[in-house]
Amino acid sequence: MTDTPDADTYALKSATLAEIPAPDLPYQPPMPRHYRPRIGVIGAGGIVSAHLDAYRTAGWTVAAICNRTLAKAEAARTLAPDARITTDARTIFNDPGIDVVDITPHPADRLPLIEAALMAGKHVLSQKPFVLDLAQGQRLVALARTRGLKLAVNQNGRWAPHLAYMREAVRAGLIGDIISAHISIHWNHGWIAGTPFEKIEDLILYDFGIHWFDFLRSITGDRARSVIATATHAKGQTAAAPLLAQALVRLDGGQASLIFDGATPFGPRDTTTITGTKGTLTSDGPDLGQQTVTLTTAAGRATPSLIGTWFNDGFRGAMGALLVAIEDGTEPANGAAENLHSLALAFDAIQSRRTGREVAIGTATRLDL
Repeated sequence: MTDTPDADTYALKSATLAEIPAPDLPYQPPMPRHYRPRIGVIGAGGIVSAHLDAYRTAGWTVAAICNRTLAKAEAARTLAPDARITTDARTIFNDPGIDVVDITPHPADRLPLIEAALMAGKHVLSQKPFVLDLAQGQRLVALARTRGLKLAVNQNGRWAPHLAYMREAVRAGLIGDIISAHISIHWNHGWIAGTPFEKIEDLILYDFGIHWFDFLRSITGDRARSVIATATHAKGQTAAAPLLAQALVRLDGGQASLIFDGATPFGPRDTTTITGTKGTLTSDGPDLGQQTVTLTTAAGRATPSLIGTWFNDGFRGAMGALLVAIEDGTEPANGAAENLHSLALAFDAIQSRRTGREVAIGTATRLDL
């Protein structure tokens, strides 16, 4: 006779677990030991305030801010009062006192700026998503290496405290081999209505979702085999681009899902669950800045007290990782070469959404917005 589970097991009831101390993991944004370069910032759009505030709190010097509209550069200078402002990026490229350039415009406008900065001998932090064509990205990676420079991508979500802690727990082997990773985000992205962002049809999977494709890549490596994705408009939304999207990723020996409900007017929620052969990690909270992480293993349950927030510690982490790499002569943790794999996963998801078919990883090499 085949044994059947008892009622408690069948009902998925959980056992009482011991509360154990949380492991001390290096999840905080990286900081260079001594290297303190002068930084030039190109692009003074809405997100630049997060960059500048992060650099100010880290004690890094922003020497110049460039924007095509001088008034925007002037407004941004309130967070970097000693920076000079200009409308000509060549002013920054030609300044021998500036070592690092943070380039923030949209991808199509950013590409020639990154190339010019590298040709001028500057290390570069590129805004995400990195490029629209993987071949162009590979060319920039090769150019940086040829010139002995570092090229990193501002995947600031990597240093959101909850994502960073979970990533380090995975890398430390605390939950064993990953079986599944499921990310479910419910928020209101309707603010894009009336902005240039709503013209990007796959905005949610691309500009927003790249953070989680990158996070998934950072914890599963090259295990992704294929992806199938969908997107749709929510009832009542006014933005032109679909605000609802999802992707199911087939892993070698596992699975992952990303659910983006960007039309949630009430009760926002952000939940992540990563299961492994030796434990489970969960993170839950009302938004990306308020998250509680739990690590559960055979030893018990640990709840670390995390310090910091995504905005703006994540931006400090992205630049800090580049500065550490320059100081140590290593590849940045957010290096452009690695980021191309994250971007490829996003491109494949978008191709799946557009074709209605499951797409093998590595199929899509460029994105036409």
